[in-house]
Amino acid sequence: MATRKSFALRIDEKTLSAMQRWAKDDLRSLNAQIEFVLREALRKSGRLPAHRDNSEDADSGSID
Repeated sequence: MATRKSFALRIDEKTLSAMQRWAKDDLRSLNAQIEFVLREALRKSGRLPAHRDNSEDADSGSID
């Protein structure tokens, strides 16, 4: 599994509230939702491979 790192994130209230609602709708934690959105944006921009190794769970939250 990839090494995970933590860091502080400064975010405005409206964006945070919207992310919390989206996470709740998708039955994810806020942290998992933020990671999911970041991974999808990276894939769409071509900065992260489209396919991951089958040994990793798609919702594991790890960033390659």
